[in-house]
Amino acid sequence: MKNNQQKPLDNQLKRPDMLVEIENIITVYYNEFTKSYYFDGEKHDFWELVYVDKGEVEVSADGMNYQLSEGDIIFHRPNEFHTIGGNGIVASNVLVISFVSHSPVMTFFEKKIMKLTENERKILGSFIRESKRVFVDDLGRLYQESNRLASPVIGAEQMMYLYLQQFLIQLIRVELEPVNFERSTGMLKKTFKDSTINKIILYLQENMSQTVLLDDICNEFYLSKTYLKRFFKNETGYTVMTYLKVLRMEEAKKLIREDNLSFTEIAQQLGFDSVHYFSTSFKKYEGLSPSDYEKSIKAYEEKISS
Repeated sequence: MKNNQQKPLDNQLKRPDMLVEIENIITVYYNEFTKSYYFDGEKHDFWELVYVDKGEVEVSADGMNYQLSEGDIIFHRPNEFHTIGGNGIVASNVLVISFVSHSPVMTFFEKKIMKLTENERKILGSFIRESKRVFVDDLGRLYQESNRLASPVIGAEQMMYLYLQQFLIQLIRVELEPVNFERSTGMLKKTFKDSTINKIILYLQENMSQTVLLDDICNEFYLSKTYLKRFFKNETGYTVMTYLKVLRMEEAKKLIREDNLSFTEIAQQLGFDSVHYFSTSFKKYEGLSPSDYEKSIKAYEEKISS
């Protein structure tokens, strides 16, 4: 009988050589720092990336000092002593990922500071979303083995590794293929393809201290109320008023961490009729009162600095 068993084809796809391999993800932190926070340093035998999501920080690496602003990322190679702290002016949100990789290409990231593109920020966002499906999203914004969920979402941990590899490869591509990839120097503020949406968001940002009505936006941009509500929700996923609330609450968190204004002054600056209404809105959004949020941030900074 003729053997019909198919033989392997010489030109079949083979597993590619891996440019970047992640052997282990050690920790993932998303920190909300006050303007005066300072961590006096450490070194360890694995890689660490530090990404400034909002605000500004000062870091050092083997004695060299660097100022990082929103959208910047720096890499610390294994056994490189490094510190991080606020600049005394603005609060910050900082993502820190530590991981093990012995891929030769990782030397590319030594002493590198980059400004992320929108595409790279999206990949990091996907990484964080998957990490929340594996680890508990607790008050300290801390993800590590001790915080593992009892029943992680299937495949989520593998997706974390894949997104981190994709992110690192994308950074290398942008740097080595400038003709095909463009690096944005813009800030992290969320933008959309539609210019009208971006103008409306800018209008909301500039008028957070005022009472903003849908009629005001309609008059400003010559839109009907029905069209505005449908158009904005379709493009952003939020109603206009919900988006404005998120802007105000995130600004409130930043102002609390900067510790320059009282809660009453913050309420006035963000357009709230009273500090009581501000506190109620803040607790509904964050799950903590403004004073408890302030205490939790300071306690967390003391915890990770000790």
